[in-house]
Amino acid sequence: MSSEQELMARSGGQCELCAANSGLASWDVPASEGRGDVDILLCETCRSQLDNPAQLDGEHWRCLADSMWSQVPAVQVTAWRLLKRLSGETWAQDLLDMLYLDDDQLAWAQAGALPAEGDILVHRDCNGVQLQAGDTVTIIKDLDVKGTSIVAKRGTAVRGISLTDNPEHIEGRVDGQRIVILTKFVKKS
Repeated sequence: MSSEQELMARSGGQCELCAANSGLASWDVPASEGRGDVDILLCETCRSQLDNPAQLDGEHWRCLADSMWSQVPAVQVTAWRLLKRLSGETWAQDLLDMLYLDDDQLAWAQAGALPAEGDILVHRDCNGVQLQAGDTVTIIKDLDVKGTSIVAKRGTAVRGISLTDNPEHIEGRVDGQRIVILTKFVKKS
């Protein structure tokens, strides 16, 4: 019997986190030292959100109220990591307070915890829309560019922006000059 078949048998042919029954595949739970990687069976939605923590949809993860009680340690550890990541939500903090892990499992969970919400830089435009590197934005106000005689006019499209270490700043080209622009003065096109 293959590992995929074992996972299917263990999970009853359902995602071990949200109980979806389509798009199932194994997912490696990052493990701590002395413990090899452990697989759990997840649907495509759960896998994609776990692989991209900045894209977590809190409403999807309300399913953890059921799956956190799994007898499978890797499922419990993954549920703990997700609840810890979403602990800014009242419902997630309540579930995290109820979830008990023994010392070994807690150490495992903490060793591979997802970055906290505040640890991921998110750049947002004036409307609160998340910006990504390569996006096109439009300047919403005439801006004097410090150190030059350039004025970035309202309505100017800035293509192929770059993100910086400061979530309030982006970089882009205006009139052939690379400048830093405050995100509060742009909107995503």
